[in-house]
Amino acid sequence: MTAFLVKVLSSALVIGLVTEVARRSPSLGGVLSALPIVSLISFAWLVKQGSERAELSTFLKSVLLGLPATFLLLAVLYGLIRLGIPIFYSILGATSFFIACWYIQRHLQQWWQT
Repeated sequence: MTAFLVKVLSSALVIGLVTEVARRSPSLGGVLSALPIVSLISFAWLVKQGSERAELSTFLKSVLLGLPATFLLLAVLYGLIRLGIPIFYSILGATSFFIACWYIQRHLQQWWQT
């Protein structure tokens, strides 16, 4: 339980720091949030917990497979906000688009592997 709390608090600290930087400098905050901080923290915790190389490899492959859908989510969100659509609806629309892209990507992956 202690390890879990350390993970949660350290992750919250990183998010808090990035959002504070973004409040002062949106450009720098955007660059920092685009860095694979969450992936690296997660990877470090998996290594610390003794995960095997195969598990680590699968984790990293899954992160890579999620990048196209994440890129599209951010691109659509940016576009909707630039069009003047309210934030709530922009997030809702971008998230819906992300889910649809993720679903299509997963099915294409399964089809490609068969």
